[in-house]
Formats: sequence, structure tokens, C-alpha cells
Amino acid sequence: MKVSMTYNPNCGTARQVLAILRERGIEPQIIEYLKTPLQREAIMALVAQMHVHLRDVVRTKEPLYSELKLEHADDDTLLEAMVLHPILLNRPIVTTPKGTKLCRPSETVMEIL
Repeated sequence: MKVSMTYNPNCGTARQVLAILRERGIEPQIIEYLKTPLQREAIMALVAQMHVHLRDVVRTKEPLYSELKLEHADDDTLLEAMVLHPILLNRPIVTTPKGTKLCRPSETVMEIL
């Protein structure tokens, strides 16, 4: 099964999702998006695959979100901020043959396994 996930090693939820996948014998392609930021097209592709709004994958509790005054930003402004500041992307986002999902809480990864 081909599986990928956006990953931040400092995120407890991302580490838990990775552990769940590995317990099931799945070694995902790990996308450390803070080291290799996702481009506009990749972010929009994930959003489209999840059938959600862009704002649904933004870390609104990240202090930078408020500092940049993104509370009422349009999607273009929000997307540009996420490209420039990848910490704004919520994680982990997991893609499996069954779908793509923001896995918060970590147990929700089971829905796409």
C-alpha cells in the first residue's frame, strides 16, 4: 500500500500517526514539510483530495497566524502565507489508496487504512 504523510518530528500527533502506521506494517513516504516546504500546487492538491476548504488545514493556533493577521485573509493570501511559512500547515496529512485526511486526533488515520 502506497502511503504518504506530511510530518513534523516535533509534533506528538504526527509521531503517533507514524507509530500507528508502522504498527500495521506500513512505512509511509514521509514529507518533512518544514525542511522541504510544499508548493502551492501540492497544498491545493491535498485540500482537493480531502474535499475541505483551505482554511481547514491551517494551524490557526500557531502564533504566526495571528501575527500575520490571517483571520480574515482570502484563500490566495492564506495559501501564499502557507507556502512562505510552512509551520502554518496543519499536520499530519496522510494519503492512502482510500483517501487523504488530516489525522487529528491520531486515531482518525484508521478511517483511511
